[in-house]
This record gives sequence, C-alpha cells and structure tokens, in this order.
Amino acid sequence: MRRTAPYLMFRIIVYFAIAVAYVLATGTGAGLGWGIGHFGDEGVVATSTFYGGLFGFAVVAGVLYFLREYILYVVKAGHIAVMVEYLDGRDLPDGQGQIAYGRQIVTERFGEASVLFGVDQLVKGVIRAITGLVQGLMNFLPIPGLQNVMGVVRAYLRLAVGLVDEVILAHGIRTRATNPWASAKEALVLYGQNAGPMLRNAAWLTLFTYGLAFIVFLVMLAPAAALVYLIPGAWSAGGVIFAIVFAWAVKVALIEPFAIACLLQAYFKVTAGQTPNPEWEAKLDSASSKFKSLGERAVNWASGGRAAAAPSGNEG
Repeated sequence: MRRTAPYLMFRIIVYFAIAVAYVLATGTGAGLGWGIGHFGDEGVVATSTFYGGLFGFAVVAGVLYFLREYILYVVKAGHIAVMVEYLDGRDLPDGQGQIAYGRQIVTERFGEASVLFGVDQLVKGVIRAITGLVQGLMNFLPIPGLQNVMGVVRAYLRLAVGLVDEVILAHGIRTRATNPWASAKEALVLYGQNAGPMLRNAAWLTLFTYGLAFIVFLVMLAPAAALVYLIPGAWSAGGVIFAIVFAWAVKVALIEPFAIACLLQAYFKVTAGQTPNPEWEAKLDSASSKFKSLGERAVNWASGGRAAAAPSGNEG
C-alpha cells in the first residue's frame, strides 16, 4: 500500500470526485425541484424536491455506468498491475509515472478496455459457479441444523467473492500472458482447486472491509446532514444517502486496495508451483457456461480473431 501510494492518491481523487459529483448533482436537482415546486402547494414542493434530487443522483449513476469499463481499465487494473510488479520484486516509478506504468502493463496484457471488461464479467460468473460448487459439497455434510444456516452462508459467500475477480486478472499480469482469456481460464481453475483457503481469506477480508466502511458511514452522517441542510427544502433522505456515498468512496479508494493486496498474496502463495487440475477444469466446464465461453474466446484469440473475442459491454 505504501509503495503504491501514487495509485492510492489517484484512486482517492477519482472516487471522491465521483462522490462530490453525486452530492452536487443531487443538490442541484433538489434545488431545481424545490424552485419548480413553488408553483404548487407545500405537498408539491416536497415531492418535486425529492424527485429533483433523485433525478440528479440518477444522472451521475448513469454516467458512471458508461464509464465503468474505463474505471476498471485505468484505476483498478492499473493498481493491481503495479501491486503485482512490486510483489515480484520489480522497481516501481514514483509519482504520475507509476500510473502510466500500470496502464502500460494493462494495455500489453489486455489491449482494449472492452477486452478487460469482457474477461472480468465472465470471470465473475465463473467465480459464482465455484462458490456454488463449494456450497454444494457442504450440503451433503451430515451436520444437524446445517441447512438452516446455509442461506446465511450462501449470502455471505456471494458477498465475500466480490474482489476475487480482480485477483484472477492479476494472474495474467503476473505470468505475462499474451492470451487474456486463456490466462483467466487457467487462473480460475487454480482458484477452484484452492477454493477453501481462498474463500476463508475472502470471508475475513469482507468482514474487515464492510466493518470499516460501516464505521466510516457513521462518521460521515454528521457532515452529510450538514450538506443536506444547505439544500433548499432540506432533502430529508439526503443525509443517509450522502453518508453512504462518501463511505463507499473511502471503501473503494482505500479499504478495497488493502483487501486486494491481501488476497493477491494469499492467491500467489497457495497456487505457487501448481498446475491446473483437469478434474476441476471438467467440473467448471459442466457447471458454468461462462467458463466454456472463456475457453471458446481463448481459442478464438489464439487463432487471431481478437475482434470477435472481445464481447460487448452488455455481456455479463
């Protein structure tokens, strides 16, 4: 974390700019709604203020939806790339040069942002399948009352694997893979055959990250309430929403990189010297259509059909 401080600062700037954009757009929308609402009675003012703020919030969310590929490509994947370089003992540039260095590595491995985004979306689907396979094994254990708690366990495990897809992408960066689809497929098999220790790490780190995020949320409630006070009509829902937005910004800018660094070290340690197990590859091939799709795209990429191998941003 200390050695990749330039990327941490970059993350802070990006995600807090997004949080400020949410606040400004919501406040502007609520203010416009409040002004328009004065053509009616008090009920109309309250309703138009609420929907004006909601519209401003939705506009920023819509813009971010279209920028999600760029954020993954430049911010998240670039930071993972420099983390991997440092873990492998390579020197890192300082300042803005580190950000350019990370982007260069990602470009060499994945080419366009759409390829990275496509790999990431397929990887997420396969990770859900691996989690399901592990849960399926637990269902057969003859433990009284196990079924009663499995619902909670499943929900928590789905939450816990939220950052594992970024660790899978790190495998391709570390191995200097020229076929991103094939490297993702290999990394997923390695993850599957080490799912036990990886899920335990992910579960503890999820508890840590969301626990810290909740504390940040509580701290942010007071300044968020002060911001709401400045909005015309005192948009009542704004305090909680703004606190959530700023807690999210702290989480993705500072807390998540720590969790990813921990997961990277765990993944590289447990998979060191291993080769993909054909039995696990067969399991994933039968359990996940997205895993099959990774294999097909890997073959297509190797045969030179790179344009066809890159899916549209809507595939998920």
